Amino acid sequence: MAKTPESEHPHKAFGWAARDTSGILSPFCFSRREAGADDVAIKILYCGVCHSDLHAAKNEWGFTKYPVVPGHEIVGLVTKTGSNVQKFRVGDRVGVGVIVGSCKTCEICQQDLENYCPKVIFTYNSKDQDGTKTYGGYSDIVVVDQRFVLRFPDNLPSDAGAPLLCAGITVYSPMKYYGMTEPGKHLGVAGLGGLGHVAVKFGKAFGLKVTVISTSSKKEAEAVNRLGADSFLLSSDPDKVKAAIGSMDYIIDTIAAVHPLTPLISLLKMNGKLITVGLPDKPLELPIFPLVLGRKLVGGSDIGGMKETQEMLDFCAEHNITADIELIRMDQINSALERVAKSDVRYRFVIDVANSLASL
Repeated sequence: MAKTPESEHPHKAFGWAARDTSGILSPFCFSRREAGADDVAIKILYCGVCHSDLHAAKNEWGFTKYPVVPGHEIVGLVTKTGSNVQKFRVGDRVGVGVIVGSCKTCEICQQDLENYCPKVIFTYNSKDQDGTKTYGGYSDIVVVDQRFVLRFPDNLPSDAGAPLLCAGITVYSPMKYYGMTEPGKHLGVAGLGGLGHVAVKFGKAFGLKVTVISTSSKKEAEAVNRLGADSFLLSSDPDKVKAAIGSMDYIIDTIAAVHPLTPLISLLKMNGKLITVGLPDKPLELPIFPLVLGRKLVGGSDIGGMKETQEMLDFCAEHNITADIELIRMDQINSALERVAKSDVRYRFVIDVANSLASL
């Protein structure tokens, strides 16, 4: 007889889980494994709310296995370390992002690109090394292999720093890999949400000219006055789009909804690069002629490996980059996810896990 989530491991855990495609989360008792020789046990303090959490809760990508405890932007305190752990000590502040495991031995892992490993283990809704299911950061504790635990810089706040573990690395990694860091070049950021607002901050830190591309005119003041973008392009205004054709060296496309790529490609200069990091639930149409006639590139990227994620956190600490957040209690998560679906958040919800679970 199969064990229940509450009895399969020795340590009792508590969180909030979705149990069906309604995506409604409610209290959930389960368990975590004992910390092995290479493991770090962590008391969760904060967890960011990613749009991916909503997709998973509602099974919009088609591979959710219920019950699912979302959350992969975790900041917490180390409570126990295994005998082989040298990098972390009890009391250290650490982060856990989108992945908690990989094979560690393949060519991809040897390049510190664990996120692309064929045997990658995601922080939730995935199968762990022992065959049990992984549960995410909408919970009180977590146990993670030391390779997938990150040192959180001293001057980076736990709450506003949490979203960097997904939103931050998702835009930082492609900017570095595709060479979108040359000072003076022109970067377009399509979509001003959880990912986009951090991309603006990275762009300015790299010394780029940054233009926010959005369908909403209401975001212009926010983009320029609050986030420091150099300009704003209303993509729903054909005249303004026409005037901007061929003006950008790079565009990072953070839009998670289905949208046309042709207008974005038209904004690129010759040899321009359009990099997509949003995850729409349906395929996008890719026009070939504009690529061929301008020697343009369309690429993609998926978070980053552990070495690069640590580099990103250190970069954020050096340049005082954090996410703009709304702090919520765990019992507010369902209304928060409803607002995420409507893009009604500036720009990332973060759950005050430790304080809100302690009072439930």
